[in-house]
Amino acid sequence: MGYFEPAPPRILAHRGLALEVPENTIAAFRAAFDLGITHMETDAQITRDGVAVLWHDPTLERWDGTRARISDLTLGELQQRGRKEHQISTVAEALEALPEANFNIDVKDVNAAEAVCEGIEWVNAQNRVVLTSFTERTCRVMRELLPLAFHGTSSRRMVMALIAIAQKNERRLARILSECDVVQVPPQMARIQLLTPTRLAAYKRHVKEVHVWTINDPAEMQQWLDAGVDGIVTDRADRAIPLVT
Repeated sequence: MGYFEPAPPRILAHRGLALEVPENTIAAFRAAFDLGITHMETDAQITRDGVAVLWHDPTLERWDGTRARISDLTLGELQQRGRKEHQISTVAEALEALPEANFNIDVKDVNAAEAVCEGIEWVNAQNRVVLTSFTERTCRVMRELLPLAFHGTSSRRMVMALIAIAQKNERRLARILSECDVVQVPPQMARIQLLTPTRLAAYKRHVKEVHVWTINDPAEMQQWLDAGVDGIVTDRADRAIPLVT
């Protein structure tokens, strides 16, 4: 099955389920998958020798307490810095370890874009990934390198979409979102409500799905599902799964 199968609503495990294991590790993804979660949200950085790995921050401070930068370490050096039996994995390793899972990969560094795409191609996983980034440059590079994958919206593109919605310019909105398969946003940013009924309906006219992040309270999750969002990104997949099963 591909990323958008089966039909929503769906839960996206934010960095896996990290209750007893480190976030963004294969163990965290497997913990979520074992609960019935098929979609993982994760992040990508790049090592000094050009390998895409799954970690949110540019440094290892939240991994081993050091300020070592991932971009300054080779993959071998990085994987020597394990936490008990856990390691920071490569994009390809995670996709290969969970062949029935779908991954939403937020690429944090434009320099990692090509390596992320190579890792996805290595395991032939284009149909089960969404690639996204806050920066339009990174999104553009990934759309060019991996057109058969699915793609999200940059911050710049979201601002442009909001302006088009405010102007009631449907043609412009369609053009802005034409290269995007999914909109993924928090409920609000800079005091701007991003998921009013009008805005949510506008996004849904032009993309396959709309996801909201990062929601950990079950009552709020239910509120957004009732509002019509297609996916909930959450740190607490264990709390979310009863709402969609």
